[in-house]
Formats: sequence, structure tokens, C-alpha cells
Amino acid sequence: MNISAYFKKMRGSTHGSPPRVSNTEIIWSWIGAFLGIAAVAWAGHFFFEGTDLSLMIGSFGASAVLIYGAIRSPLAQPRNLLGGHILSAIVGVTCWKIFQHYPWLAEAMAVAIAIAVMHITRTLHPPGGATSLIAVIGSEQIHRLGYLYVLIPATIGPMIMLLVAILVNNIPESRRYPENWL
Repeated sequence: MNISAYFKKMRGSTHGSPPRVSNTEIIWSWIGAFLGIAAVAWAGHFFFEGTDLSLMIGSFGASAVLIYGAIRSPLAQPRNLLGGHILSAIVGVTCWKIFQHYPWLAEAMAVAIAIAVMHITRTLHPPGGATSLIAVIGSEQIHRLGYLYVLIPATIGPMIMLLVAILVNNIPESRRYPENWL
């Protein structure tokens, strides 16, 4: 089968792309993501400007996709959001402290262990893998934080995003968040 025939077949198949969400859903996802990331950024600038601390890390962008754009996903629920980031940050910092002389090993161990810990604790949140990796590949400023990285940004940032998610995701009648707390 050639590629053109394959894609024609897939368009009529249930195995193709997921259905498009409504414009209303897109707008509420946009509003939530904008306000959530803006709140973390504002708090970071307000409380930590002039210091080496930051509330913003790249993995929060992926969390925003889940908690504002896929609110019914088990991976987007508060237990997963908070537990995934916090536990993964602990793992990442620990791996950096133990394996820093072998960065490739620290990187691989941080992500692999973070996934295992999230599975064991039922807190699987894919951006947590990035949070653990950032603890290892981050700048010297990140490394100097040590376990403070677990609190700032890996706990406070997701808590701010969660607050925004609870507020924004419950405005329209068509959205309810969270689906469950535990």
C-alpha cells in the first residue's frame, strides 16, 4: 500500500486523529493556560526578582497542556500534577548529587527513576520526567538550589497552576475540574 492510500484509509478509520474539540473548549484551554503560566511568571518576578530563584521551568508548559487542555485525563488530576512534579524533583536532585560526575548517567537515572516512582505512587504526570531532567541538566543556579528546587519551583509553581485550573476550569458548565483529588 502506498502512503497516499494509507492516509485515505486512515481518514475513514477509527484509528486516525482524535476528533477536534469545540471552539469553546479551545478558548477555555487558552484562557487557563495563559492565566496559569502568567500567574506563575508574575509570582516568580514579584517574589524572586533580583535573586537566583525562579518559579518557572519548562515542564510547566507541558503541565499546562494537561490541566487546561486535557482536564479529564487521569494524568491531569491534582494528585498527579503535584505528586509528579514534587517526587520527580526529589529524584532529579538526588540523581544529580550522586551521579554528577557522570552526567549521562544522572540524566538517564533521573528520568527512569522518576517514572518508576510516579508509577509506584500513582502520581504519573509526564511533565514530571522533564522536572527530574531539569534538576540534572539545569544551570549551576539550579544545581546550587539543591533540594530547595523541590519547593521552588517544583511545588509552588504547580500549586499556583492548580489554583488557576480549579478556578478557570469550573467557570463553564461544560468543564469540571478536578475529576478526583486522590
